[in-house]
Amino acid sequence: MNKSVPVIAVDGPSGVGKGTLCQALANHFKWHLLDSGAIYRVLALSALKQDIALDDAYKLEQLALTLPLTFDTQGYDVKVLLNQVDVTKEIRTEQTGGAASKVAAINSVRVALLQRQRDFKQAPGLVADGRDMGSVVFSDAPVKIFLDASAHSRAERRMKQLQDKQNNVKFAEILQEITARDERDRHRAVAPLKPAIDALIIDTTSLFIQDVFNQSIKYINEKLAL
Repeated sequence: MNKSVPVIAVDGPSGVGKGTLCQALANHFKWHLLDSGAIYRVLALSALKQDIALDDAYKLEQLALTLPLTFDTQGYDVKVLLNQVDVTKEIRTEQTGGAASKVAAINSVRVALLQRQRDFKQAPGLVADGRDMGSVVFSDAPVKIFLDASAHSRAERRMKQLQDKQNNVKFAEILQEITARDERDRHRAVAPLKPAIDALIIDTTSLFIQDVFNQSIKYINEKLAL
């Protein structure tokens, strides 16, 4: 890894506002953006499309090594392409998210995708969004932030997002899925979801995104002496 390129690593469970914060930070600093969760979601989606079992470590590893994934960053919103087909909306479903959590627990899959994620570290800098960005992928990052929030508040946010898209959703089912995903992510044997030792921890349960952004910018400016 190019140590001269600064990295802001932002980790945390689903629904805490990582994506919104990272997009805002990338726009603010005019840096590159890595949505590592999208990589695992595309892998899971590709596996589902090819009828590959989500616990078939060998086939998933081979798929990860050859995954035809690209990001289109030409517009304000990042588009995720699988075989040059836009799957941005498709990978954001609850089904794909749950599947991604399962494949992400497999060590060989994580190893296969590790260098792919590190290759996003390019000048002038990188904002990395994920679950093990600060603890594993970019463990030497000068800035590490961990967002957290109660499962109930995250389920409420997710339900509102889905309702805005006119999806028929039930709160109990969303809360159950988030709780199950937390259990898998926090207790998996490899790269479990946890704050890096030197990370700033922000509880976003009762905060507006602007509050989270302001806290983050203040911390980043101090750490990078900007």
